[in-house]
Amino acid sequence: MAGMSVDGLVSGLDTTNLINQLISAEGASQKALKTRLTATQQAASAYRTVNTTFLAITSAAEKLTPSALASARTASSTSSAVTAAATASATPGASVSFYVNSLASTQVSLSRNTWTSATADARIPGMTWPIEVYDDKDVSVGTIDIPAGATLSEAAKAITDAGKGMTASVVKLADNSYTLQLSSTKSGEAGKFTVRTASEDTTTMGSTFLNTADAKNAVLHLGGGVTSSSATNTFADLLPGVSVTVSKADPEAQVSVAVASNNDAVVANVQKLVDAVNAAITTVKDYTNNSKGSTAALRGDYSITSLAGQLLDAVSAGVGSSGSPAQAGFQLTKDGKITFDKNVFTAALKDKPELAQTLVLGTAKGTAPDGTPIPAVKGVAARLLDVAKSASNATTGTLVSMASGKDSTAKDIQARIDSWDLRLEKRRDTLTRQFTAMETALSSMRNQSTWLGSQLSSLG
Repeated sequence: MAGMSVDGLVSGLDTTNLINQLISAEGASQKALKTRLTATQQAASAYRTVNTTFLAITSAAEKLTPSALASARTASSTSSAVTAAATASATPGASVSFYVNSLASTQVSLSRNTWTSATADARIPGMTWPIEVYDDKDVSVGTIDIPAGATLSEAAKAITDAGKGMTASVVKLADNSYTLQLSSTKSGEAGKFTVRTASEDTTTMGSTFLNTADAKNAVLHLGGGVTSSSATNTFADLLPGVSVTVSKADPEAQVSVAVASNNDAVVANVQKLVDAVNAAITTVKDYTNNSKGSTAALRGDYSITSLAGQLLDAVSAGVGSSGSPAQAGFQLTKDGKITFDKNVFTAALKDKPELAQTLVLGTAKGTAPDGTPIPAVKGVAARLLDVAKSASNATTGTLVSMASGKDSTAKDIQARIDSWDLRLEKRRDTLTRQFTAMETALSSMRNQSTWLGSQLSSLG
């Protein structure tokens, strides 16, 4: 019925247009709801956009924790054959010099016996089974046996699978000449092994195999007969927090490794934090623009503009007794932004590192010599982190809650709009039936009038 045209053939009325006008008038409330729905959805989207910028602040601020600042260390080496890596526990200014006497190596041994092929019987007079394996301290770590008829390849696999600290491979020496190679699974002296065949005793054990490479530690000569050794080519904590890896032995070339503060990394992270804060402030201003004619989705929303104010307060307020963050290069501009002077901050890191760390990170709570508790003081990064988390926390964040609230409101408005759709559809059906009935009645009256006219005419 709703799609049926009832334009008045009798009344002459444009009933379709008339019904549309009546529905439009009665649907004014629905139109208002649709306008409100659009505004609500735009506000929810705006809250989420602002929230994204505060999440960026959180990410940037978390990179400026005490451990992050302390870990800004770099270790350098004077040799391309020596690399050094520093961790947070490394001490700037620490250094060490040494000569690389030798590199770490793994033991490799070849059987003095040969076989005609990899599939030849592994059991031969010179290679009797089972074999017993001894470690670097000549302590037995177990025996390995193979079944009768096992091939050389199967014997190699059995040795490897036994997990006795060595692997085995079949090596071709020439046509119809194969041997068994044993290799330690770990480098350094601790990887040394000895193999005793069934036909050997403790005085002759090991004679069945020839060592082609000995198990040796890497050795650094620090001078005066003092050495440092490592089972691998990496010397962990050669200096506290510094690992050194060597790739070439040269007993004649002195190498120096030194630790320094990696201030560039710290400065870059502070700049990223400042950039994130400025981006958030700009986004807040754009979405809350309250100037004449503004169509901002969050126009005049104080709860949002106050967040921008909290960001500025976090940067401008003094840090305990340490004073203004300006000493670390932070300044506020007239248009409500933050500037960061890298040179000022770099100088503070160099000349007053404790002050720079306090201004950015704050200090932990402690106890004075007289036993008086010393409260913790939050620095710029920690305060910005608090503001950002209070706004963007996934469950309790202000922005998250407001966006969710708008979502709930939008859902309710959409339900009311859907209800209006049903109401207006029923109203259109009713009006259509009424106008159809009117046209039918008028048509009937017109037919009766025509009949009466014809009857009167016939009487005359």
